Amino acid sequence: MNIDSLVKNITPELYERLQYGASTGRWPDGTPLSEAQKEQTVQLVMLYQAKVAKSTEQFTINEEGEMVQKSKRELQQEFKAENEIARFSENDL
Repeated sequence: MNIDSLVKNITPELYERLQYGASTGRWPDGTPLSEAQKEQTVQLVMLYQAKVAKSTEQFTINEEGEMVQKSKRELQQEFKAENEIARFSENDL
């Protein structure tokens, strides 16, 4: 099994566990991660964000493995588009 198919088979529930472990250094049940597990967990989270989740967070890793930082304008546009229910002009009312 190659790394791409491994990452694509990560379920959203497993991704949440991996993300929790990467950020806290412990699994959700409280078991600490070894140094090797921490490194691998961070790598898997980054790969999942880049290849599957297409994350909309400010700092992410793209499919080429490069760090991406979205500008304030990009974040505002995404936020505006996601939360917009309807838009009317004066003449529509």
